[in-house]
Amino acid sequence: MDRKTTALPSRVLGQGFSVSAIGYGAMGLSEFYGPSDDTQSLAMLDEVADAGVTLIDTADMYGRGHNETLIGRFLVARGSAMDSIQIATKCGIDRPEEAEYARGINNRPEYIRACCDASLKRLDVERIDLYYIHRVDPQADITETMGALKGLVEEGKIAHVGLCEVSAATLEKAHAVHPITALQTEYSLWTRDIEQSILPKARELGIGLVAYSPLGRGFLTGRIASAQDLAEGDFRRNNPRFQQDNLTHNLQLLGSVKKIAERHAATPGQVALAWLLAQGDNIVPIPGTRRSRYLQENLAAAALELSVEDKRELEKVFTQESVQGERYGEEGMKGVNA
Repeated sequence: MDRKTTALPSRVLGQGFSVSAIGYGAMGLSEFYGPSDDTQSLAMLDEVADAGVTLIDTADMYGRGHNETLIGRFLVARGSAMDSIQIATKCGIDRPEEAEYARGINNRPEYIRACCDASLKRLDVERIDLYYIHRVDPQADITETMGALKGLVEEGKIAHVGLCEVSAATLEKAHAVHPITALQTEYSLWTRDIEQSILPKARELGIGLVAYSPLGRGFLTGRIASAQDLAEGDFRRNNPRFQQDNLTHNLQLLGSVKKIAERHAATPGQVALAWLLAQGDNIVPIPGTRRSRYLQENLAAAALELSVEDKRELEKVFTQESVQGERYGEEGMKGVNA
């Protein structure tokens, strides 16, 4: 039985930046999860906004600009109704045109400024609400990178600064140059490594956490039993955790999620999102979907309250040691936790 969607509460990230408790990750509207259709994608974005979601997440690398252009079209079509929507985008991953998945990390100040101007044009906005460095170059000086972002804030081109997939030490050093509003990183029941030092540091500094892949790239919904369940062109077919041996092992962990879901007349995905929301009141997950049913299911998780026993059971089953497989392949791990 699916839970009904109720009005979305809001949450505050760093620097007083208030957003809906659950945001929307738009990446899949352009690539990585099989074929997409712009007309359907625009309809989905309308539904996202109508449902009360105020944070929409994108990046310049998603579809090599296509995702931002799509969101720009959506914002223009909504006109003044877009005032409640906050757009987060990113730069720092440089994808060669001829390469399908290969990427480089570029944090040079002139690159950041050029990327920001290009994103503003594609999004058709005067200011970006939240601008992240998508991946940090371990060879770059984070203070110089943050200096470039601070300059963009002073010029009025961006309102808030974010970082993605950085260590606690990098987060602290960057925050000393200019306040960080949000750290975006992968966080879910099957990816909990940030709990050791990164999440505590973010809390100490008053930095909000935006959790991407909060449903384990769909794994935690219980709908994927084999890589063959995924569309041709879906990047998960080559993701280590979805290789059959790893997937078979990881599927054994889902029993606890399903049991708790039955207890609450909820779905496994809703339990996974409710657990994440319970980890802190400044944590905002950004699940992505292209289906209306799953959007409504995801948003309804905000009303699901797990018991202490529920959470303890889930955390006992899902540990760093129990999940099998790296979360990215070698190329995808570039720049992670620099």
